Amino acid sequence: MPTGVAMRDAREQLFDAAERVLLRGGPSALTSRAVTAEAGCAKGVLHRHFADFDAFLAELVLDRIGRIRARAAELRDRAGTGTVAGNLTETLMTLFESVAVAVAGLVISRDELRARLRQATPTGVPVLTEATAVIASYLTAERELGRLAADADVDTLAATLVGAGHLLFADRKGTPPGTAALGRVVTTVLAGVVQEP
Repeated sequence: MPTGVAMRDAREQLFDAAERVLLRGGPSALTSRAVTAEAGCAKGVLHRHFADFDAFLAELVLDRIGRIRARAAELRDRAGTGTVAGNLTETLMTLFESVAVAVAGLVISRDELRARLRQATPTGVPVLTEATAVIASYLTAERELGRLAADADVDTLAATLVGAGHLLFADRKGTPPGTAALGRVVTTVLAGVVQEP
């Protein structure tokens, strides 16, 4: 590997490389050597920016959580437009077609990583917990607009939607479900609480 070559945005390049390795080979393929090889840099670059590999992985997960949180405002702004089921189906497709499922598997498979992330996410599986909060926030906005029943339990609905979506997408070796399959799940979960014309 070349040394002494300047990398612009080294952290982001390493994160993107780790994501590609994770999506291609799963959590067991994710090593510091695999990440730096994918990024095209010397192994020392990773250790210059992070205390150790688990610190790198924790920062990667926190970065991806930040991206999920950034989408919260976008989804909440859609409240009152389109259909509730359509908005949620699109959001869940985007979430689960991304690296979220792979990151959840990574967190589950590494005890040290999970322990480090407990400081930021004390309960649940990081990434999925944040996705659930984003969905709950959106459902709350729709309930306030009268497009969901006033007594709709948005927290339970959000957890159910994220859990069901994760189950559909969790088999990374299989063909992921299409929008229609996910839409059926969303529509079924929301049956009885949606009050759209």
